Amino acid sequence: MRLRKTNIITLILFICVTINLSAQQNWAHKVRIAGNPLSNDEIGSIINKAKESFVFGIEVDNDITGRYESFLNPTEKLETIRRVTEEAHKINNKTFVYIAGLECITSNADSKKNTFIKDHPDWVQRDINGRPAIFGSKDAFWISEGDEDVWISPYALEWRKLFMQRVREIAATGIDGIYVDIPYWMTHFEGWENTWASFDDYTVAEFKKQTGLDAKSEIELGNYKDAGFIKWINFRMQTLTDFMDEINKNIKEINPDCKTIAEIYPGISEEVVRVGADVYKMYDVVDVIAHEYSEGEYYASDRAAYDWYNYIIGMQTFRAFAEGKASWMLSYSWLDNKNVTPSDAMKSLFASQIFSGTNMWDVEGYVMSSTNDMKIRSEVYKWVSENEDIFYAPRIPLEPISVYFSDVTRNYFSEEFVNSFRGIVSMLMHSHLPYQIVTSRTIDKLPPKILILPDVKCLSNAEINSIRTLNENGTNFIISGEFAAYNENREDQNSITLNDSKILKDCPGKSYTENMKVELNNYFNSQNANTSKMLETRNLFISDLLDKTSYVPKIKIDAPIELITTTSVDENYIYLFLTNIKGICEACESNVKTLKDIKISYSNSVGSQEVFAIPFLGDKEKIKTKKLGSEINFIIPEVERGMVILIKRS
Repeated sequence: MRLRKTNIITLILFICVTINLSAQQNWAHKVRIAGNPLSNDEIGSIINKAKESFVFGIEVDNDITGRYESFLNPTEKLETIRRVTEEAHKINNKTFVYIAGLECITSNADSKKNTFIKDHPDWVQRDINGRPAIFGSKDAFWISEGDEDVWISPYALEWRKLFMQRVREIAATGIDGIYVDIPYWMTHFEGWENTWASFDDYTVAEFKKQTGLDAKSEIELGNYKDAGFIKWINFRMQTLTDFMDEINKNIKEINPDCKTIAEIYPGISEEVVRVGADVYKMYDVVDVIAHEYSEGEYYASDRAAYDWYNYIIGMQTFRAFAEGKASWMLSYSWLDNKNVTPSDAMKSLFASQIFSGTNMWDVEGYVMSSTNDMKIRSEVYKWVSENEDIFYAPRIPLEPISVYFSDVTRNYFSEEFVNSFRGIVSMLMHSHLPYQIVTSRTIDKLPPKILILPDVKCLSNAEINSIRTLNENGTNFIISGEFAAYNENREDQNSITLNDSKILKDCPGKSYTENMKVELNNYFNSQNANTSKMLETRNLFISDLLDKTSYVPKIKIDAPIELITTTSVDENYIYLFLTNIKGICEACESNVKTLKDIKISYSNSVGSQEVFAIPFLGDKEKIKTKKLGSEINFIIPEVERGMVILIKRS
């Protein structure tokens, strides 16, 4: 059969994208992480536990920068890091070391003449009234009685110079990665949430230098209509991104193979703006982000169905931000839930992460140095190691519908945008239509055939130019809510017009989010529950979408909303990654966790009759298929927590 020109171009683009993403992959994409306190006496135990439990990617913690004593004199800790790295390499493993970013603890400070705050009070972050960011054991579980915990201004240049020197010294040990914990402005401890810190002299002076404004007197904190506050938001976010960028450059100058890893807890919502650490921006300047991320309840054992969907949408969004870099999940499975076993909670959390394409990190409770169940850690990590080329290969979705994540709109209209964005993704997810998330960095690289713009109120000139180019080249647009009313600085701008776009003024994404908040958890606890509003909103939106675009999915999936499916293709297979929300929702009251008789069909021009399944923690098995004319179909008898389907390409 002769290929049409458009098909040849599509094939070439597919091959180029696949090669490019594959070239970016490295050891960070295949980690199965466990944390360890590090001392000379513990090195042997760390290595043995890693071998026994199939850990790949050993986290060690002797925190040079976050302890005042070793920040001043790191010699002993540096030698320990060098030793554990050498031992990890002997077993073909990788190791990375924890350091604090903008936090430093002086132990037993109440009995010492020299502490961080006593020696350098001007280096510490402050609120607008001058209160220093200094804390004790009542403020956080990791601060011991008598310790002094301070949060430092990134503009304290003497401290920053010494910090970067320590980073270079750590990189010189040969360590495979340096893991920088929570580089935040102090707005996350009790009583600091609404401070919009920091107003230390160094930071205020730098803001004045960049904007001409006095942060203490010429901006109105919390007022998103105030141009000065918008500048303050952007300044704070750029500051922390630049801080991580400088760390990465110092690491790479000494050890080009050493990975820069940032631990960040905000996900995709408003807290990003408040703490100033934006994973979207930071993915551009680091090698990996470790997401200390949750939705709803903190532990997987306690999470309701609605929050499981949002958790998975969050992970998929991180993967879109990452652009081929790895995403590690420092999320927590279980603590003191008498109705759920730790092993079940661990399996459910791991399943949600694996099928979403992120990497696992096992901890006990919220402490990084142990596990809730070593047997389960070993079982899951072993299984993942045997299938890592499937789970952690670059994922190229099969002719997806694209949804735009606008980081700028999220910054200024967080709740409105996130509700719209999540609602749109949820409707596609619940309808079993393939989708992908695109951003301002990827919109030109992944030119979508269909692009949904969910309440994208803010667009920069560069984004407008990208969207206009897509419009000229035939992209179908679905626009919901308010569109392009503001620029990247939240200033009014003239709206743009897109030819032949479908405009949905009522913003069905927001409506669907509200519907889910009311109906979804009831549905999972009792399947007789009313979901009529969800169904009505979704049916209307999907009907508008299909009518406008004439979209027909290549693979049809007949399944209830409990099943999440994401697709990927390579030169050999089409992959369907299936996650059963009912199966992973330990807090849901349903007695029946499995999904039965999932029906899948496709044309023989899409895939062959050779189909395999790999159930979560199971072995690869062949699936019986039927061919009726040009259509191939099969039934999956049962899905527990999750499964991968492999369809051999035609």
